[in-house]
Amino acid sequence: MRGEFVDVGGARLYYYAAGSRGSGEPILLIHGFPTSSHLWHDLVPLLPSGHRVVVVDLLGYGRSDVPGDRDLSLRGHASRVIALLDVLGIGAATVVGHDVGGGVAQAMAIGWPARVTRLCLCNSVGFDQWPGRETRLARAAAPLTRHVPSDWIIPLVRRDLLRGYVVPSRGARSVEHYLRPFLAPEGREVLLRHLRALDARETAGFEHRLGDVVVPTSVVWGAEDPFLPGTIAQRLARSIPCATLDYIPDVSHFVPEEAPERLAQAIAGLVRQ
Repeated sequence: MRGEFVDVGGARLYYYAAGSRGSGEPILLIHGFPTSSHLWHDLVPLLPSGHRVVVVDLLGYGRSDVPGDRDLSLRGHASRVIALLDVLGIGAATVVGHDVGGGVAQAMAIGWPARVTRLCLCNSVGFDQWPGRETRLARAAAPLTRHVPSDWIIPLVRRDLLRGYVVPSRGARSVEHYLRPFLAPEGREVLLRHLRALDARETAGFEHRLGDVVVPTSVVWGAEDPFLPGTIAQRLARSIPCATLDYIPDVSHFVPEEAPERLAQAIAGLVRQ
């Protein structure tokens, strides 16, 4: 699958398209922190046929441009994704978001409801129940971290990410892929910018608007997630009127990698509604 770059507000976003054009609406996949479009590699071939699948690197991740001083809030990312859909001529889509990408998907469904016809939230940030303790400590230490060599920082991030896999060794290759853009000094500063942008006040502010999200919604959760507790899944399923909840046992945070078949089944069921 060959990707392309699209200029959005003076910055390039990288995306690739897969699947086949047909009568089914497009499916948009949005990764979280600090991953990239690589997250969906095993899922994309399993998605139902007849749908154009669009996979994006959010600004500052993967192959997309560094953010500079651009807005890295959930709504900032959501606005750029909407602009990407405009460029691609996509009026509305089924939106699938993982981790922070789930927060971006919530921002899209609330702020641009006509553009989201179905919603899948997979181990998504939500309410005021994130980020986890380790991330909060890292964010608090961010001003000091700027003066620490990157070969000290990256191992800490690597070790934390590997906790998101039931079998950490299986995630090692993906984690190296995710961290590659952040290895250089400029990349380290981008990583710290992303870290500082993680703000639960955004999703807490969404809570009273989730009842307005009336599209079919699937909440899918790896039950062994050490970062985002299952209580977020329960609250999302209660707060969104047309939501279903699917717990996947013996799977951790990175569901698209550890259980792509189960996630693909949930998405297939969603697009049939």
